[in-house]
Amino acid sequence: METMTIGQLARQAQVNVETIRYYERRGLVPEPARRDSGYRQYARDDITRIRFIKRAQRLGFTLQEIAELLELRVDPDTTCADIKAQAETKITDISEKIHTLQRMRKVLVQLTEACDVQAPTDQCPILESLETEDAEDAQG
Repeated sequence: METMTIGQLARQAQVNVETIRYYERRGLVPEPARRDSGYRQYARDDITRIRFIKRAQRLGFTLQEIAELLELRVDPDTTCADIKAQAETKITDISEKIHTLQRMRKVLVQLTEACDVQAPTDQCPILESLETEDAEDAQG
């Protein structure tokens, strides 16, 4: 079996060496075998695993959710329905975040439109809003 160093793995997986070490600490990447010299020995499968993690992160999955997906991936009792349920939960989370961001944007647009750029800062509607609970109430 061909093995590689952590640096080689990082280059192949297009991540930083510290990212790999972090994933190991979090249990996302299994602790690799070590040579007599103490150097870690990684397998080609580790490239695939790290790329899986990075793609899942880009889709908005947290590291905890990714750990769950990785566990489901190797569980013989898992079906596509189980994975689909995880993805649907993530879709709901993303939709809620979008809704919250849209409300935040609306409030900020209203505040910037109300801003008289010639007024002194003690009359700035943006600063006034941040000093009151109105801005928080408008978000939700």
